[in-house]
Amino acid sequence: MKLNIVLLVLVLGLNSIGFAQNPIITAIEIEGNKRTRTNFLKRLAFVKEGSKLDTVKLASDVRRFKLLPSVATASYDVQQLNNNQYKVTYTVVENFAIIPGLNVSQDVNEGLAYRTSLFDFNFLGQNQIIGGFYSRNVFDSYGFFWEAPNLITRKWGIGVNYQNNVLQEPVFFMDGRDVNYKYDSKAFEFRVFYEHNFNNRFELGVNFANEDYKLLNGVLPPNIPDELGVNRISIVGEYEYNNITNEYQYVDGFRSVFTYGFTVDSKGENDLLKNFFIGRNDFEYFKRIKKRGNWANRIRLGYATNNATPFAPFALDNQINIRGVGNVIDRGTASVVLNTEYRHTVFEKGWFAFQGNAFVDAGTWRDPGGDLGELVRGENSALFTGLGVRFIHKRIFNAVFRIDYGISLGKKANNGIVFGIGQYF
Repeated sequence: MKLNIVLLVLVLGLNSIGFAQNPIITAIEIEGNKRTRTNFLKRLAFVKEGSKLDTVKLASDVRRFKLLPSVATASYDVQQLNNNQYKVTYTVVENFAIIPGLNVSQDVNEGLAYRTSLFDFNFLGQNQIIGGFYSRNVFDSYGFFWEAPNLITRKWGIGVNYQNNVLQEPVFFMDGRDVNYKYDSKAFEFRVFYEHNFNNRFELGVNFANEDYKLLNGVLPPNIPDELGVNRISIVGEYEYNNITNEYQYVDGFRSVFTYGFTVDSKGENDLLKNFFIGRNDFEYFKRIKKRGNWANRIRLGYATNNATPFAPFALDNQINIRGVGNVIDRGTASVVLNTEYRHTVFEKGWFAFQGNAFVDAGTWRDPGGDLGELVRGENSALFTGLGVRFIHKRIFNAVFRIDYGISLGKKANNGIVFGIGQYF
């Protein structure tokens, strides 16, 4: 009996000593943030005052900060205050987050197209996004956006946007003819954001749109009208799995982004623009190669159920999927696209970096009215390769000016230069 009591006292004593020696974080400081609010960063962090010292959670917080538009890079330091009390200091290097944008390209009539924009990616110091754009691509378009992914809690947020897009849209028919419509879309959208953890993020929203098509030129088949119109209601959403780590222009890891929409004609009056589902999944894999290299890959899968209409949702285009192919040269109701490129930092000093890259872009499409076997048979396919350069400002969010030149290796005997802001993917 006495032995049992001695053992019990010994065990309790050892447990109390072990508990007393658990390192506890009693102070947290954040340095380097000038515009981003300290309380916002602390709200996002897993580690709180009173938490046990856990280097895994500290590394997770650093990764979370790096994913913010306002943060270029981040690190942490641990300082012992006394026996089992510690102070954690996060140091962040901020991006300049008020970004003007200018994209210049060629429109479908081989004239000049451009898009100007101004966005603040750190509105109110809380990494809210606010801004708008104006573009001229044959016709005038504009839009306004506000997103606050962490407005309600660290996990919940909301966003709204309004866009009035007016474009010249080529439509292709099975008999080889093509025509041009004026496409006018006015749309308002509301979304809810939910971040389950650092790796998994969800969006769900509703989109109200009025869309009109008016024939500009070309000879239509007998069953296709000169003008079409529809009022749409769409349930839209996105699921992102993100295991990406980044250090300035270098990216490493895997990401999957699935976007979808269930669309209905609110009046049910138009068979050509009838109810349909559209989904797209981007699988992205990035690998850091030694000190200055980066291998980047993307597989993009798209599928839509409105296969009977020539007004197909997926476009074969320079800016979207295959560099050098041209501006909206074909359309499809399903697609498979592969982009792979090697990026190498040729020069880097201070805030500036210069990259060169070599790429291969390939894709295949299902024609409206076709079957999914067309994707495998490659009846509509494109294969391009080329070289490009990147001019990068390391302290401005997404400040990458890119120039790529693509050359066809397949049936499509064309090539071209593609300009843009931000990495291609």
